[in-house]
Amino acid sequence: MRLILALLILAAANALAQTTATLSIDALHPTAQISPTLYGIMSEEINHSYDGGLYAELIANRTFQNNRRRSLERWILVEKGASEAAISLDTTTGPSAALPNSLKLVVTSADAHSLAGFLNTGYWGIALHPSTTYIGSFYARSDTPGLGPITVRLVNNQTGAVAASATVPVLENSWRPNFFTLKTAAALQTSADNHIEFLVAHPGTAWFSLLSLFPPTWHDQPNGFRPDLMEKLAALHPKFLRFPGGNYLEGQRLEDHYDWKKTIGFLVDRPTHPTPWMYRSSDGMGLLEFLTWCEDLHMEPLLAVFSGYALNHDHINAGKDLEPFVQDALEEIEYITGSTDTRWGAERARFGHPAPFPLHYIEIGNEEYHDPSGTYDARFAQFYNAIKKAHPQLQIIASAPVTSVRPDIIDDNDHAANRHFYRTAEQFFLDVHRYDSYDRSGPKILVGEWATREGTPTTNLGAALADAAWMTGLERNSDLVVMASYAPLFVNLSPFAMQWEADLIGFDALSSYGSPSYYAQVMFSNHLGDQILASTLDTTNPRLFESVTADSKTGRLHIKLVNASSIPQPVDLKIAGAPRIRPAMTITTLTGKTTKDTNSITEPTHIVPTVTHTNTAAASFRHLVPAYSIQVLDIDRTP
Repeated sequence: MRLILALLILAAANALAQTTATLSIDALHPTAQISPTLYGIMSEEINHSYDGGLYAELIANRTFQNNRRRSLERWILVEKGASEAAISLDTTTGPSAALPNSLKLVVTSADAHSLAGFLNTGYWGIALHPSTTYIGSFYARSDTPGLGPITVRLVNNQTGAVAASATVPVLENSWRPNFFTLKTAAALQTSADNHIEFLVAHPGTAWFSLLSLFPPTWHDQPNGFRPDLMEKLAALHPKFLRFPGGNYLEGQRLEDHYDWKKTIGFLVDRPTHPTPWMYRSSDGMGLLEFLTWCEDLHMEPLLAVFSGYALNHDHINAGKDLEPFVQDALEEIEYITGSTDTRWGAERARFGHPAPFPLHYIEIGNEEYHDPSGTYDARFAQFYNAIKKAHPQLQIIASAPVTSVRPDIIDDNDHAANRHFYRTAEQFFLDVHRYDSYDRSGPKILVGEWATREGTPTTNLGAALADAAWMTGLERNSDLVVMASYAPLFVNLSPFAMQWEADLIGFDALSSYGSPSYYAQVMFSNHLGDQILASTLDTTNPRLFESVTADSKTGRLHIKLVNASSIPQPVDLKIAGAPRIRPAMTITTLTGKTTKDTNSITEPTHIVPTVTHTNTAAASFRHLVPAYSIQVLDIDRTP
């Protein structure tokens, strides 16, 4: 009986074991070149990606445009001791025509021991660090000569302890900018549980707007970005940025679209605008900031221009009515690429960037297959003809199928689902070979938005496995798929900040982390090379995927293996045409115990790539791919 039981256990174990797969590689004859812009990022204002996220501003609703029900969202009255005061939204006065609103402070009683004023809670708190300098400013005016000075303080929400304090002199009778600096002590404990206060010690009336506070930013740039988020993006080595985004470009209504001219220049001249995601954009992230973002991370700008279509299905017909928007796109291109001798190039130079930015790609609209009017074809042709006439070197991208003119690139999408590629893991596993048989004589392809939507708020390991599987198909076909960008990029984890689940990078006011899908993106983009090698995978495992690329300069092979099954997978690798394989092999592995395994703000590095080294590489060798894993084998060849 014991012998029979042992045989049954052994038979069951053998049944569960994966049959050895064979991966045959032709390392001598590359089949095509890899697109130098294959992996990029797509970004828009969603999930508080910019305001409260990448854009490092710490004060929320700084211009009082978020005035739902005429309330002062994120602003609270402060009355210390026996002081008496009131704050209200004033829509009759502001520091500029673009910013007509202000916070009105009326103090009826206050003294040095009983201060009065107001505070801002920040974007779900204000993150403070020890020995750190914070740069602040605000516009204000007062009809009370003796109202000042203004005391500005950073205060802990729980203890009331003052982390830093500064004073601003007496306010003028007309709108003027005021500046201050706050420096925290070395003994301060890092925390996001803080707010900022603006207080006075005398009765009087004053108006405030564009109140701002910046921590140290990426490369110490004014009006800049959060360093931790920029560092995570830099690790992706993205080759392009698709901006200003999808729905954010279109707007819920035509008048809400991303109007680039209203996002350039001084902050006081930027009117802000509604986003489609139920909150207002400060437009601190304007066109110039997008471009310097590209410059900082060495990304190609992939500029999407408004095409005359809004999310509520309103549209502008091609012809005379559309002409102002076509002209607007031409002027936007001039702002980006024009010399200082041009009107808009000179405007760019006036704000600190005299050198033109590189620009090679223009996308007309976003997800225009949603337009039920069927007008996109004619609208696209009008943009295409005007842009090509002025800038024949630019590559024009269609965001939906067109027949009137042939686009250079088509922003591909899942036509059956009528959307970009937002799918389940199972759907992506079944679609890995999507581009293998595409017509190579047609336009090139941009996959402008895609992601495996499993896991919340950021993706889990199962999503990362599906992402990686699908990316093997993108790599094998990157002679056709010239650009691909995961989306959404960011999610703010604070209460009510998220509109879209299953995102790439999560953050709160204090810290951030990458999801398993983020690390899959890092692995693929950092181990790519410039050549596609022919490969054939012979396997009975439906959850085993591969791509093989090479670097023509170094000779290094990048073999990517994705085992999305629950059992380790042995693979026999046979590398033809490369007898001088060096035995040293670097193996980068991302794996976890289950497909639900993931990272979080409290466990940010639970699933991260690990690197090991072996001396087992050869022209023919066996390798074991762990269960639920993504691996990159880097193998060098002797010249």
